[in-house]
Amino acid sequence: MISAPNHQQRLSGNKIFITLAFGLLISACSPKIQPKSTPTPSAPEKKEERAATEPESRKFTEATISMLLPFKLNQININAPTKAEVEKAALAIEFYQGFMLGIDSAATSGFNFKINVLDTRDYNAQIESVMKSGELAKSNLLVGPVYPDGQKYIANYTIANKLPIVSPLAASLPQEFNNPNLISVVNNINLHVQKIGAHISKNHNSENTVVVLINPKSSDDEVFGAPLRQYFTNLKNKKFSFQEYASVFSMEMKVQKDKKYIVLLSSSNKAFVTASIDKLLKMQRAGLNVSLYGHPNWTKQSYPAEKLQALNTIVSSSYKIDYRRPAVIEFVKKYRQAYEFEPSEYAFKGYDIGLFFGNLIARSGPNFLNQMTKHNYRGLHNGFHFVHDDKLGYINTSLMLLQYKNFALNTIE
Repeated sequence: MISAPNHQQRLSGNKIFITLAFGLLISACSPKIQPKSTPTPSAPEKKEERAATEPESRKFTEATISMLLPFKLNQININAPTKAEVEKAALAIEFYQGFMLGIDSAATSGFNFKINVLDTRDYNAQIESVMKSGELAKSNLLVGPVYPDGQKYIANYTIANKLPIVSPLAASLPQEFNNPNLISVVNNINLHVQKIGAHISKNHNSENTVVVLINPKSSDDEVFGAPLRQYFTNLKNKKFSFQEYASVFSMEMKVQKDKKYIVLLSSSNKAFVTASIDKLLKMQRAGLNVSLYGHPNWTKQSYPAEKLQALNTIVSSSYKIDYRRPAVIEFVKKYRQAYEFEPSEYAFKGYDIGLFFGNLIARSGPNFLNQMTKHNYRGLHNGFHFVHDDKLGYINTSLMLLQYKNFALNTIE
């Protein structure tokens, strides 16, 4: 069976005490804490980079980053917290811990960072209170809120104050916010569709290939199904025969044995997906030439590896950890040493975001946004390649394609 390689990890007993200590620290310093990284002696820089940034770096030696995270400490009984209560803060704490390790790595250049950590409580009234305090206006960069509602609530404030703001974990479409200062890190669904569509166009002959969308059309299925339909019906340079069915069973009676079929399954409903995979395998054994492209959420679900491999299954993903990479091994060691447990998905994402933006600010100064599209980054969990839109802000377009080979998910692009 193939299972999600990186589920959110639940809190262990040891982790509860660490979390509690963190909660006490924040509550004692309400409404914020300001951990400050300790820089080490400056590392050598490339001459061309120093030449480009040296005049500004003399004036700008410390950046303020404000993190707006849903610790939800108001929901925790600090004197006698339950495991369930503390788990509510797990996402925020793990992201924060990874982020701080990334910032510490960026600070080895000799640049200083002041980090303001604020508990949004996942509550807009709390965000409003933070905005009125005036603390955010002093920041060079905001990281969070992590949920779309919070990003929408704070959008006008960041526009009015010209504050760059990172959406670190939500895969929302930038069109939902219309914030020119927004930095969208997680790939939205349209980018997944474009990645899959480009791969199909590149690797398959449109003259003898039929692209089939299997879409039960529930609201969840349409999130992926609608942009897939739009992509292939509007495709001009390489026009495929395109068909859509509610299920693989509906498709069966209309297949042509002399055609190659590319099946796009828009659902991540496990029962529906499992039945669809089994039916496609029976059709394949009966002579159908078929390959399968799945929903991005499949990487967080469990399906039989041998079946997905037989169907040449490919999925797009914005998250994958290769635990054999030296950089990953080093991060895991640092995280274990600092926090005494294993890094979660949110810790990896926090680290990449902290390191990328820390290095970018240290290298480029307060006008780092002007340089962001010029610097690509190979992270531990995904790459960063930002494009700029005057209305929608900065959008990360780096995305992976994973294929089931040798009974595991392997990066093919």
